[in-house]
Formats: sequence, C-alpha cells, structure tokens
Amino acid sequence: MPVLDMPDRPDLDNFRRQARSLQRSARAGDPAATARLGEHFPGGVPGGPPLAAAQLVVAREYGFASWPRLRRYLATVAEHGWETGLGAVPATAPADEFCRLACLTYGREDGPERRARAREVLTRHPGLTTNHIWAAAAAGRPDDVARLLAARPWLAVERGGPFRWRPLFYLAYSRLDPAPQAEEVLAVARHLLDAGADPDEGYLFDALPSPFTLLTGVIGLGELGPRHQPRHPHWQALGRLLLDAGADPNDAQALYNAMFTPDDAHLELLFAYGLGTGGAGPWHTRIPELDPPARLLRTQLRWAIEHHQPARVRLLVEHGVDIRSPFEGDGPAWAPGDGRTPVELAELNGETGIAAHLVARGAEPPAPDPVRELIAAVLRADRHMLGRVCAGHPDAVAEARRTRPGLVVWAAARGLSAAIPLLVELGFDVNAYGRGDAPVEEPWETALHHGAGNGDPALTRLLLDLGADPGLRDRRFGATPLGWAEHLRQETTAALLRPVTATPADDR
Repeated sequence: MPVLDMPDRPDLDNFRRQARSLQRSARAGDPAATARLGEHFPGGVPGGPPLAAAQLVVAREYGFASWPRLRRYLATVAEHGWETGLGAVPATAPADEFCRLACLTYGREDGPERRARAREVLTRHPGLTTNHIWAAAAAGRPDDVARLLAARPWLAVERGGPFRWRPLFYLAYSRLDPAPQAEEVLAVARHLLDAGADPDEGYLFDALPSPFTLLTGVIGLGELGPRHQPRHPHWQALGRLLLDAGADPNDAQALYNAMFTPDDAHLELLFAYGLGTGGAGPWHTRIPELDPPARLLRTQLRWAIEHHQPARVRLLVEHGVDIRSPFEGDGPAWAPGDGRTPVELAELNGETGIAAHLVARGAEPPAPDPVRELIAAVLRADRHMLGRVCAGHPDAVAEARRTRPGLVVWAAARGLSAAIPLLVELGFDVNAYGRGDAPVEEPWETALHHGAGNGDPALTRLLLDLGADPGLRDRRFGATPLGWAEHLRQETTAALLRPVTATPADDR
C-alpha cells in the first residue's frame, strides 16, 4: 500500500533527489528520516544508509517493491502517461476542439454540456473529419477513416488530436450526442483494427498505475455517475469486438468505474471472455504491481457486499470467486485487507440475505462478535436484537463508538435513515466526520453532507432535527452541506439548508 501519492509529472530525477535527501537527513540524525528507514530496515544500516537503501525506502513509500520497479514504472508513464487536465484546455483547430469536447477525459469537466458543445462544433464545421482521422474516429465516420487509412495506413497507430491519443481511443471514449449508428461505430473500429490498432491500447491517466484502456472507455461510468460519464452508446457491441480482437478482460479500471452502479451487464460480458483467469496481459507485463485477476474479483466482491449489491454477489459466487478467505494484505483504502471474511462483512453491514447466501455456498459462519452484531443490528434498525446485544455485552457500545466513530456518515450515505436515530441514542456524534463511499474511518465529511448531496430531504430534515450542524465544511473540498447540494444540483435539499446556513453563497 503506497503511503505517498505519485506527483503530477513524475520523473526519475525527482525521485533520485528524494532518495539523496533521505540519505543525508538520516546520516545527520534526523528522527523522521531515521523512522522512515526503520520501517524497512528495522535493525538499522551499519555505517549509515547507502544511497541504495534510501532508494528502496522511497520506492516502497510509493508502492513499488524495489527501486528498479519504480524506474520501470516511470518509463511506462513516460510512454503511456496522459494528464486529465488537458481536457480543460481549449483547442484552436475545430477538429481538435471537437475531439476534446466529444470524449470522456475522466476529469471534472465530463458531462452532457461538453457533449452538446461537441455537436455544435461538428454542425458548424461538418468537414472537420475529412482530413483528421482522430476526429473521424470520434465522430464515427467510417468512410473518412477508410479513405484516410487507404492513403496512409500508419495513421491507425499514429498519436494525434488534442490528447495525443491514437484514433481507436477517440472512438472508444467518444460520447457524441446524438451518437452515430452502431454500424458506423463498428465499421470504424474494424478499419482501425485491420490496419494494426492495438485492442489493448491504454494510457495512465495522471500517472496513476491502473491503465485506462479501450475497454475502460467503452464500458464507461465512474465516480461522477452515468450522467457525466455514461457508457458508450454501443458499448456491448464495441466491447465484444475489442474482446474478440484480443483485449484483456481483466481490466481493473473498467471494473472500478462500473462498480458504483448495480448493473452487472459489463461483468457478464467480461466473464464470457475469461474475466478472472489468465493475468499475463500486456498491462500486467508493463506494471507487475497491478492486482492479479483473482484479487480484482475479490475487491469487487467486497464492494458488492458493503454496498447492497446482492445480484452482483451471486454472479461473482457463480464464477468461483473466493468467498471463504479473509481479506488480507495491502489493498485500496476502500477495500482494506483487515482480516474479515466476506460473511463477516455481510453481517457487519446488516446484509443478512447476502450472509446467508455465502454460507449456503460454502462459506464458514463467523464466530460471535458482540460489536459486529451490535453494528449490524443498528444498520438494520433491529431494536430487538440491539437490546439483546446491549444486555449481554454492555461494553459493546463503547467499543463500537471507539472503532467506528464515523458510522453515522456511512449510514447516511447508504440512506439508512432508520439507523441514524438509533446511533445518536447510543452516543454516536451526529456531526462526526467519516467516509461515505466505503465503511472506512477517514474524516472526510459529515452525514449532513450526504443527505444534502444525495438530494434526500427527509434525511436532511432528520439530521438537522438531531442536531447536525449545517455550517461544518468537509475536509476535502472545504464545502458546507449546502455547497454539496448546490454543486450537485439538489435543489430540494438546498432549499432546506439555505435558511439555516450562515455562510454566504459566494464563500462556498
């Protein structure tokens, strides 16, 4: 698990300087530098750390097993890196501007307004695809693509356009509205693949290690939701075409982007082409630190259990995902290796149906745990079970408050309104900071932020009645709950919060 974030424009010299600085500081007796080295060399390094030792520490702090692994990754970034900030930079040429606006960039600019502006550019300049294969691909113009390739077949693998992508990538990430016909899109893809385009093409967005591939773009979705980052209009047919051409179905970023919605059609498609098997695809070769297929699916299982996706759990179980072993080892912050089994997680989150299904399919029932049982009872709003746990284990409430102080935030984010008064009765702070996208204790935002941002007026009123402070700002963006409601265009909750929020609108 990396403890440092990769810089925006990573280069080897920067990391060399970090290693030399660490070496000098440790030799000078700096306590912080000594502690960093001690994490990886518990017995110390006789005579002071050599540069190689400092380099190893720096590499591991960024999530790499060794300095050569870090160097190899930086070489991959140099060849395949791409900055999402380019999506916000207007282009001067109409064809480039059309590509910029038509394609998902997985930056904050993604959304229907950009797609509408792309259509306007194409309407004003209908001939912009004639001599620009990247725009022709984004627009789904097979005749233009075929003509350009006939004259210069190497254009199929030529980087160009505003993002320096290859043509097939513009096709996969295009969200032109209204979309071209499926036959046109597939014809463009076939022309490019026949001319040598790579079905596994991808880029490392902002130097992050999980590649955004063609399949990632076709399957779409993401943290901003389907309105801003929709699937490709013809995603199933185009995805099948890429998979038939050899694209690796074990696509970590595609799985991540699509896990926020309950639709499992992408998993069914990928399973049909071997998702969960293999592991020697080109991106795993370039970046050995990528999770192997089995671990990708275990992460999907954890998310599905914790986010009430019983159909996805069943689908994963049907395809042989390990449901018995505890989650161990390093993992993303929202899927920690905390030693819990899938059944324990299900019970902890009040998912009794999922827990029963896992046990029926061979998972071991968990040993009794009063704190887990108390939290599960609260999330299910089961007062009878809660009373039994409290009566038999009077210390369970205090331990639950100690280990899960942000539980009110998790309940609010899941819309479990009935659980929130119970939590407050048990002494949980309605104004506690927590994390709403996963049951992980990080001080990100309050429950009221989620009531407001989710557009839930009943939950927002309930939280205010219980003493939620509308003036508190989240720790990531510095916004009040009203700021969340207005940013996410949730007018019903914004109207509730305006009269009780003291912060002026221009300060949010």
